[in-house]
Amino acid sequence: MLHLGAGQLGQIFQRIDLVELLVEAFKTAEKPPLRQRIGTSGGGELLVMPAFSDGFSGVKILTVTPENSGTGRPPIQGLFALFDTATGAPLATFDAEALTGYRTAAVSAMAASRLARADATKLALLGSGHLIPYLASSHASVRPIGEVKVWARNAERGERAVECIRSRLPNVETSFVTDIEAAVGWADIVCSATRSTVPLILGSWLREGAHVDLVGGYRPDMREIDADGVATSRVFVDTVEGVLAEAGDLIVPLREGRITNDAILGDLADLASSPLHRQGEYEVTLFKSVGTAAADLVVAAAAWTAYRDASLRTLAQ
Repeated sequence: MLHLGAGQLGQIFQRIDLVELLVEAFKTAEKPPLRQRIGTSGGGELLVMPAFSDGFSGVKILTVTPENSGTGRPPIQGLFALFDTATGAPLATFDAEALTGYRTAAVSAMAASRLARADATKLALLGSGHLIPYLASSHASVRPIGEVKVWARNAERGERAVECIRSRLPNVETSFVTDIEAAVGWADIVCSATRSTVPLILGSWLREGAHVDLVGGYRPDMREIDADGVATSRVFVDTVEGVLAEAGDLIVPLREGRITNDAILGDLADLASSPLHRQGEYEVTLFKSVGTAAADLVVAAAAWTAYRDASLRTLAQ
């Protein structure tokens, strides 16, 4: 069976505008079931995320092994399997780490294209994992980012993330910083991709007009922003069902009575329907993503279609 690895996906996605692809897809996308998660006694996890549409169906299977951090092995590994919905035939498998990177970053950029100020030039990235370079590139594709600051608990891994961003965005000034409060207060867009279980971002640090993009937490015990930050923001999410089941960033303020369900103003389908979701120059907006298999399916189907079409053109020559 065809397998598309990270290198092949990188070449394919250079020719595809994933943000616009997701905008069109989420106007009509089917809502997938919630992610299935199995925890192991050693702290690892097995995540299963199915999705379906009229044309394609698929499932992503991930292993999460926190102990791999710093060992040279990725903490998150897995595969995405793509099927033809009409015939049931398996079409291809994909490197799930790369697919997740492209998908997550494109979803964040789609939200930022609707919620971040049009003149946003300063991007703060919190974390040093594999998503950070994807997120830098994707945000820079929808806003005129001229400067990036990376904060991470581990300075060595943070510096490696900076070098990776510089290779992707050579014309953007990129640096590693140790003062998280200063970085958050400086940024027009604050993007956090960590597995933190305590808030890293305080609402009091955010500047007027900032946009906050939270993509790291996917369990009720994970939080990247405090309740004040959520309560004072206009909040959008990838899927309402997903965040209410999995996003500690929203579950905790809801449980504490700091917000109600009405604080969630829309999901990806709502964001796709119109680019006009920021209401004022100085308001703070927040997008919380726990990851939706519907986006994985859109991105995987686009990669397979592009690969198939290129192969057909080669055969015809």
